[in-house]
Amino acid sequence: MNKPFLAPALALLALASGTAAQAQQQACVDANDLGDAVLYAMPIAYDAVGTACSKQLTRDGFMARGGDAFIAKFRSHQDKAWPGAFRLLKTFMAKDAGGQGASGTDMTAMIASLPEESLRPFVDGLVGQMIAGEIKPESCSKIERGMELLSPLPVENVAGLMTFIAELADLKDPKICSAAPARKSR
Repeated sequence: MNKPFLAPALALLALASGTAAQAQQQACVDANDLGDAVLYAMPIAYDAVGTACSKQLTRDGFMARGGDAFIAKFRSHQDKAWPGAFRLLKTFMAKDAGGQGASGTDMTAMIASLPEESLRPFVDGLVGQMIAGEIKPESCSKIERGMELLSPLPVENVAGLMTFIAELADLKDPKICSAAPARKSR
């Protein structure tokens, strides 16, 4: 599978730094939180693709024809998915070595002191930039094709499929705790 397809699902996995002690307490990530991260990150990834691929996408391609309707389904789930996506983010922050920023600041403590909703715009911007930076112009048509292939699926199935792919890839840094139960489509 092309790396940019996994980027929305795993974008929140690679974010900031945190404390190693908390990482030891959380030996794995909850599969449902990974699914929530997919739901949450898809609109961010879609916008990043639109920006990074603006010169490569055609006026008659999927993003121009049906992209807005496709991604609107994910946007409507972002608020509900944020808590799980944020838990996943905190797990990855905690697993990063040391937890100290360049100035010696404990990043986990600093982030924990902020209201979660205050962090959302920061997370959105950072994840969007990370994804856009990974997209190569020659991948744009493949990414668009992948979105079109996913578009008939209910969003819960897309999240479940991405989680399943991560489980098949046997992620170990950190590993996925257990298989997510199949979510019913709506």
